[in-house]
Amino acid sequence: MVIIDAALTRFAADGFDRATTAAICRTAGIGSGTFFHYFPTKLDVLLAILELGTAETAAWFAAQQGRADAGGVLGDYVVHAATEYADPRVAGFVKAVGAVMNDERVAAALARDEAVVADGLLPWVRAAQAAGEVRSDVEPARLCAWVLVVLDGFLGRLAGETGFDAAAEQDMLIDTVQRLLAVRSG
Repeated sequence: MVIIDAALTRFAADGFDRATTAAICRTAGIGSGTFFHYFPTKLDVLLAILELGTAETAAWFAAQQGRADAGGVLGDYVVHAATEYADPRVAGFVKAVGAVMNDERVAAALARDEAVVADGLLPWVRAAQAAGEVRSDVEPARLCAWVLVVLDGFLGRLAGETGFDAAAEQDMLIDTVQRLLAVRSG
């Protein structure tokens, strides 16, 4: 985890192209032999960061099993995501990933992550619709897609606009998703 955390820090600060394995090793306090024992290239460590995020998301959804408040799970996921976005390294890391997203392994990792989020949200949207906790005038998969549009848009703004503060905008993000999901009257 030390190497992954250091790589996240370096990718965020330096971008993918300028982040060097030497800088990652210095930040981690390790030798290059240790780095290369675990990761043949810096792209491999970037992929490991993405895969770790995907695994953490899957674990988050798995931990929600047995809850009876589907709408609460949806709200909690948005808070969970917003809290992760508040890490000051996220904006730079998103830019670093953007620099290599045409690599087929990166594209596949991003697709897996999106699928884990969508597959994690979908049963909760269905259950929340059945319980009357969220709007039911939109198909569940489409509603999930729009939650992802809002979250992805927030990340895009965070990465693209200097001064956009995820922590300061967290309440607006949560409010936006709540309004998207809200039951429509009449």
